[in-house]
Amino acid sequence: MTHSDVAYQVMWNRLISVVEEQAQALVRTAFSTSVREAGDLSAGVYDTHGRMLAQAVTGTPGHVNAMADAVAHFIRRIGRQDIMAGDVYITNDPWEGTGHLHDITMVTPSFHNGLLVGFFACTAHVVDIGGRGFGADAASVYEEGLYIPIMKFAAGGEVDETLVRIIRGNVREPDQLIGDIYALATCNDIGHRRLIDMMEEFGLDDLDGIAGFILDNSRRATLERIAALPRETATGEMTVDGFSAPITLKVKLTIEADRIITDFAGTSGVDKKGINCPLVYTKAYACYALKVAIAPEIPNNAASLAPFEVVAPENTIVHAPHPAPVALRHIVGHFVPDTVFDALDKILPGVVPAEGAGCLCNFQVSLRPRTDAPAPANARRAEVLTFNSGGSGARPDHDGLNATAFPSGVMTMPVEATEHAGPVIIWRKELRPDSGGAGKQRGGLGQYMEVGARDGHEFDMQAMFDRVHHPARGRRGGQPGAPTTIAQDDGTAMQGKGKQFVPPGRRVLLGLPGGAGYGNPSERPKDLIRRDLARGYISAQTAADDYGLSADEIAAVQAAVAKGEAI
Repeated sequence: MTHSDVAYQVMWNRLISVVEEQAQALVRTAFSTSVREAGDLSAGVYDTHGRMLAQAVTGTPGHVNAMADAVAHFIRRIGRQDIMAGDVYITNDPWEGTGHLHDITMVTPSFHNGLLVGFFACTAHVVDIGGRGFGADAASVYEEGLYIPIMKFAAGGEVDETLVRIIRGNVREPDQLIGDIYALATCNDIGHRRLIDMMEEFGLDDLDGIAGFILDNSRRATLERIAALPRETATGEMTVDGFSAPITLKVKLTIEADRIITDFAGTSGVDKKGINCPLVYTKAYACYALKVAIAPEIPNNAASLAPFEVVAPENTIVHAPHPAPVALRHIVGHFVPDTVFDALDKILPGVVPAEGAGCLCNFQVSLRPRTDAPAPANARRAEVLTFNSGGSGARPDHDGLNATAFPSGVMTMPVEATEHAGPVIIWRKELRPDSGGAGKQRGGLGQYMEVGARDGHEFDMQAMFDRVHHPARGRRGGQPGAPTTIAQDDGTAMQGKGKQFVPPGRRVLLGLPGGAGYGNPSERPKDLIRRDLARGYISAQTAADDYGLSADEIAAVQAAVAKGEAI
């Protein structure tokens, strides 16, 4: 049976709906707050060759674009002859999955009328995988937690209980992790059921026709966008904090008639600590940066990603080989887009934003009963991971977004969800005035946070911050965003990365970084400056010093705010 292009377009839209339902099922059933509250996940459907046909809207580029390569590894490792109905496959291999051990990827083959028609895959970040815990302190991947090679979690519908016992015996939160694994398997099953419903509705025996339609049209549309670009080469560079010494990312961008080559030669070497990035994750974010700048509305799939070629010398921090420690690979990976944008801005001015906070402002706290004095009977151990965001960079025609994660796209966790996960208290969480870089378009604001534990507890904080010493840089005359700050409330200094002890009663004070400005601040319209002052986004001092607002104009805004008048 053949179908018209209109019918295939309807099926394509249906597939996107199927994988979005798959992702939402994972959000609803996952145990980890990183999935439920932050959306740190991905979901997708693949053809029998392991080519991604559609991805869920919910999820992160680092997961979904890395997962786009992962299914082919599953097919190769399991072997086509051993792929059976009722199977579920699992891995957290950083180099064949999505970059670190804390991501569980699960793949389920989809059979229709006894024939393999495709695969569903999903990934979720789990709070704990054993080892040293989520952080940069390890010297090799062997210290970072339990490694699960590509294998069968379930064969013919029967779960491997030996694997389950091994996993439970090696992690701090066994119920939570096993719950997440079952949630991943279930969401794939939901995708499979919706796919079979669609195939029966449209009379499909396989996905070959719709796969050809999706991939051919996506490839053609992407190549048309690339062909319309200037045939130029440009370089980009940025330096960030690193662990104990700064690291520099370098890229050369070459636009050819039918592809864009992104080459990271010259980038810093592999680090001794766990901020290294496997190439699969670097590739995911480099492709994402180019795609959002050049072809943002073309759906993400194997064909629309293929013309973006990413290369990097092995043993650089963006192509770290096994057994390099990679737990915080997101810190480097999240800076890849801004490095690519630095080069792309020289070829396509007025398209890309200024630099933003870049990597997520995550931290994990390991709480336990206090050891310096008797602890109350209800004191307990807990692992609490919370995702937070600095500001995004200003765009050519719009201000940056406040406390919004770019490029990862994950959500900031609510205080209530964080405090529900363990005996932690978030005493303060609010926007950070003056943290957005000044410009014609202002950078997005970071946040202030104040973190402590309930009475009777002490904790270790795993800091995962950057931008302490290298704040976001402005573009086209824009000013930098504010740097990250971290210290205890008694003035004790803390490092931006690494596990650090916080005694009972002490709090950690955080200033999360702001995005940089775009364009000369002198060109910012006066009404926007007054609006920012009225909202508390900028102080009177910044309004005067950076934007040139007069004392009378500032006084008028302050008087209007005091009277409750609109600005």
